Amino acid sequence: MAIVVNLDVMLAKRKMMLKELSEKVGVTTVNLSILKQGKVKAVRFSTLDSICSVLDCQPGDILEYIDD
Repeated sequence: MAIVVNLDVMLAKRKMMLKELSEKVGVTTVNLSILKQGKVKAVRFSTLDSICSVLDCQPGDILEYIDD
């Protein structure tokens, strides 16, 4: 079981840099980088909501479940 984070894909599709997303979402670049790398243990719904709002996407566009 694995959750894959596709934040880098969505950033590329929106032609946005991590720093710009960080400023718009109000989360540090370091924390977003950790999320982007898939090294987080949890994500707040409020953070996910803000990311989806800024990137104009659905949570499923960012998080993907892959059965091993």
